Amino acid sequence: MSGSATGLPGRAPAGRKRFWKQVEIVQQEGGFAVQLDGRSVRLPGKTALCVPSRALAEALAAEWDAAGQNADGYFTPDDLPLTGIAGSMLERIPQARAGVLESLLAYANSDLICYRDGASSKLAAEQAALWDPWLAWLGKTYGVTFQTTRGVMPICQSAEALQALRVVMQGLTDAQMAVLGVAVPALGSLVLGLALLEGAATVEELVACATIDERQQMAVWGQDTEVTDRIARMQQELETAARFEAFIKRP
Repeated sequence: MSGSATGLPGRAPAGRKRFWKQVEIVQQEGGFAVQLDGRSVRLPGKTALCVPSRALAEALAAEWDAAGQNADGYFTPDDLPLTGIAGSMLERIPQARAGVLESLLAYANSDLICYRDGASSKLAAEQAALWDPWLAWLGKTYGVTFQTTRGVMPICQSAEALQALRVVMQGLTDAQMAVLGVAVPALGSLVLGLALLEGAATVEELVACATIDERQQMAVWGQDTEVTDRIARMQQELETAARFEAFIKRP
């Protein structure tokens, strides 16, 4: 063939070709496995995609049932976002839990809501109005106090604050750690990621908190499609993380 499903000569379609016809859930020891044509889905480390919640298994199966159902029959990992979080829960977190914990905890020193604008008093006031309540929530929920600063010069949170959060995170399940692994980088904030995990705010509220700077800039200079696309991706990632957390809690 001289062309491809991408419409570009000589370029192969992105992703993998759908190879299965039927998706089903099979109860096994330890949970509910997602199977394609009678064979369990295998994660990159060869672990079977088997989760403890039927509700989550049904959502995963729905992803696989929909994957590749397009004109060219190809799919990518972007079509399987819940499966990606499940993969972290089943493989990445158990194998490297301490490293994952420390990488998430590192966001405490660069947490978005601790860095306030040093030039615009209006923006700084809006940041304080949205972000200070979350710092108060952090103190009330975990007994942790974070410092804030104006500008971009890095600050370090106290050893006591970091250790208190480390203890909190050590008590999280692998599923909760996997959810944080999506939410914290997307938001640029450990505090807001924990708020999502605790169900303390809606996805929309958290996205609004994390994008106050961008939204104010667009209010002055007009819409920027690159920025709006990034905000949309953030919203989608957080909605997936929130769905995963909701499903894993259900039987």
